[in-house]
Amino acid sequence: MLKTTPLNAAHRAMNAKMVDFGGWDMPLHYGSQLEEHHQIRRDVGMFDVSHMLTVDIRGENVRQFLRGLVANNVDKLTIPGKALYTCMLNPAGGIIDDLIIYYLSESWFRLVVNAGTADKDIDWITSQSRQLAPDLAITPRRDLAMIAVQGPNARSKVWSVITDSQAASENLKPFQSIVVGDYFIARTGYTGEDGFEITLPADQAADFWQKLHTAGVAPAGLGARDTLRLEAGMNLYGQDMDENINPLESGLAWTVDLKSERDFIGKQALLVQPINRQLAGLVLLDKGVLRSHQKVVTQQSSEGEITSGGFSPTLNQSIALARIPAEVAVGEQVHVVVRDKQLAAKVVKYPFVRNGQVLV
Repeated sequence: MLKTTPLNAAHRAMNAKMVDFGGWDMPLHYGSQLEEHHQIRRDVGMFDVSHMLTVDIRGENVRQFLRGLVANNVDKLTIPGKALYTCMLNPAGGIIDDLIIYYLSESWFRLVVNAGTADKDIDWITSQSRQLAPDLAITPRRDLAMIAVQGPNARSKVWSVITDSQAASENLKPFQSIVVGDYFIARTGYTGEDGFEITLPADQAADFWQKLHTAGVAPAGLGARDTLRLEAGMNLYGQDMDENINPLESGLAWTVDLKSERDFIGKQALLVQPINRQLAGLVLLDKGVLRSHQKVVTQQSSEGEITSGGFSPTLNQSIALARIPAEVAVGEQVHVVVRDKQLAAKVVKYPFVRNGQVLV
């Protein structure tokens, strides 16, 4: 039996193409993945991301606990509502999950974790808490829904629906959040465009979704979400990273604090592991389509592999993220093995697209 979000009936009423997404019944598209992609780059669209899990951690020692749990430094969070992107590592330095942490007060931090790793994450967080901070209250919030409204016109559309939210949220910088009534409004997203991710009570989600739609916000599915995040150079857990890969070889060194004296799970492993690989962008120069797991042939002795690939609607050509030898430089030409043929591709610095602008 597939799990469903509070918006499942709304998706079906809008004639969504539904698919099994890691055990969740989710919309792939509402007619045209391509149109949904362009709609968000050029105007505004909305995604149901209620399959992701919000986790509230409360208690006197929550900051100290998170200092040791995640690779980024929660001491950067000093303003209520500020968010931090980070990885949670195992002792070998592998990535258990990537997540966002919101600082709400010294006794209340909120985490948003991936749907496919949610159960594993809760087990891991709970087990670590028992050892290090047994008095903390760890609460998975399946009573909440989450809707991402993304695109250059996203914020104004949200303000037109949540009429008392503009004054409170218009000065939010990226990776900041605020509570407005029943809405937890965060200026975050997974598309490379501006917008909000809005958490609200599950029983209010369908009404809010419909109000957004009436205001001109088009629904978008998993297909467009994937091409948008790929263009934006954003990692997907299970493809670009997992428990066998460390963040330093996943383009996520910027999320790891190795400078402070603070210790965290996986730190010692990261300090001694050689960094032989990097996550790089590829733009295909020949005709074809780049896909996950295709082999990348370089001028170096070792080979690489595409972790995420596909057709970029914005660039109108095929792009990919690939884990390749660390010594390969931006601008070099490599070859990708596609159906027993070696197709030429150029190594580029990602993101490929951000805020509607092509960057490669």
